[in-house]
Amino acid sequence: MPVNAMTSDYRARRDRLRAEITELASPPEVVVVSDLVNVRYLSGFTGSNGAVLIGAESSADRICTDGRYRTQVGEQAGDLEALIARDCLTELALHARDGGAASIGFEADAVTVSSHRSLAARLAEGVDAAPTLVPLVGAVQRLRMVKDAGEVELLRQACAIGDKALGAIIERGVIRPGATEREVARSLEWEMYALGADDIAFETIVAAGANSAVPHHRPTGATLADGDFVKIDFGAVVGGYHSDMTRTYVLGRAADWQREIYDLVATAQAAGRAALRPGADLRGVDAAARSVIADAGHGEHYVHGLGHGVGLQIHEAPGIGALATGTLPCGAAVTVEPGVYLPGRGGVRIEDTLVVVGPEAGGAPELLTATDKTFTVI
Repeated sequence: MPVNAMTSDYRARRDRLRAEITELASPPEVVVVSDLVNVRYLSGFTGSNGAVLIGAESSADRICTDGRYRTQVGEQAGDLEALIARDCLTELALHARDGGAASIGFEADAVTVSSHRSLAARLAEGVDAAPTLVPLVGAVQRLRMVKDAGEVELLRQACAIGDKALGAIIERGVIRPGATEREVARSLEWEMYALGADDIAFETIVAAGANSAVPHHRPTGATLADGDFVKIDFGAVVGGYHSDMTRTYVLGRAADWQREIYDLVATAQAAGRAALRPGADLRGVDAAARSVIADAGHGEHYVHGLGHGVGLQIHEAPGIGALATGTLPCGAAVTVEPGVYLPGRGGVRIEDTLVVVGPEAGGAPELLTATDKTFTVI
């Protein structure tokens, strides 16, 4: 059975956010979190409408949702007092105002301009001085970059399901000449469900032949043929946490150019994995892999960043690319996925999900996706 984060984990996360907010130059007295992914991270609540109030003290924390989720919020976020309303952002902000808060933080990257206008107008009703609305950007997302033990375990489970599912369809001969990209993709997805996945992480990419040169090709009725590269990018979800893995195979027979391109991407991917160290510059991690490909004359054929954070969302902070800023925190779960794409011919991407660990754990990142990366002809 999947390991679920305990209530104490959610409380600890709210305390971390509280501490982070107090370090701001002009911290708001309270914060209303309305992005649903962040609501889940801070409370465990998974409904489609909700918000969390983070007070100056933990006793002031509240959650809000509408009547559809009255039972669910008690089951998933039972350590928080729940308010029942449709407009949860406004309800919690009014609750904070009536409790004496003079400044209220809100997620500026989640609240629309019209919602902000409406909220400000409601807060001004019936009072001499409305609270100040303080915009915050990325506060919870920065906390989410560092995974706790429960989160890492869920990521391990999701990655293990992906590994087993891919191995199962290869063993059954699903990836064969005459099969369509769509058939392979759907077989892989159903295998993940059969192995216990709650969901698929994203629409599975199966790209054969020339289609493999399209980084995010969507599977079609195109048939696999001998000599094709077959690129498969997929993931499972367990307890809300996403896995992400890409493997590229050759079907039937391999040409020398395919071996050369594959070996190049594999070398770049190994360099990127080796660069994953706490405190590493994100651009430097990207450059470690990108330089391998550029030095081989294929820089123009590597058209995306090296990787991204993964967790409650399939793409989350930190981003690892040529334009990234910041450093890699210890405990981050990230992908490393360089690729070379030759238009009209085919392409290779090799991707793993890993967790960055500190020197006390050996320093090398923990590899969560275990499927073999040796050049393979199926």
